[in-house]
Amino acid sequence: MTSLDVRTAGGSAVLVTFASLAEVVAFRAGLPDAGPTGLTDVVSGARTLLLRFDPTRTDATRLRAELAQVAPAPDDDAAVDAEPVVVPVTYDGEDLDTVTSHTGMSRAELVAWHTGQVWTSAFCGFAPGFSYLTGTARSLDLPRRATSRTAVPSGAVALAGEFSAVYPRTSPGGWQLIGRTEVPMWTLDRTPPALAPAGTRLRFVDAAA
Repeated sequence: MTSLDVRTAGGSAVLVTFASLAEVVAFRAGLPDAGPTGLTDVVSGARTLLLRFDPTRTDATRLRAELAQVAPAPDDDAAVDAEPVVVPVTYDGEDLDTVTSHTGMSRAELVAWHTGQVWTSAFCGFAPGFSYLTGTARSLDLPRRATSRTAVPSGAVALAGEFSAVYPRTSPGGWQLIGRTEVPMWTLDRTPPALAPAGTRLRFVDAAA
């Protein structure tokens, strides 16, 4: 990353644009070490970070200069101190056979692939608590279903493109379903309500193991 594309977004935010999702995730992970002055909130997108700041403590010019000193975190699981959130999964999804046929994997190999890596919440969207998770292993780059379901059950564990996700509530969806979990992704009884805000690391485990 040679130079940052930083643009003002109103009087109390800047928008930083990156060339790839991997750069977004790495830069966000490096922000805490840099500790930019007056930073109050970070909102991740697929290619952007919206950084909100306290205008009584800093301004866009100063923040831009401090952001230029951020060292993106290396894509290295051992370099992160926080333990991943563990999510047990029952791997009995309706699309398991479709996924194994597309990838050439057996069911056991697919489960081993899904559980054998650390996933990071790259950004959130679609519904409260829906986290787009990127993994540390080779992406399967799975296509979405040709026809979306009108109702995917809450807790369904799914794959699409380079991402995995857990549906936080019953909703329409076109991702490939490989399993289910009882762990709530969104509940008002928790602070924050989302289990996996952007930057959170997760590890899926086989509930049947």
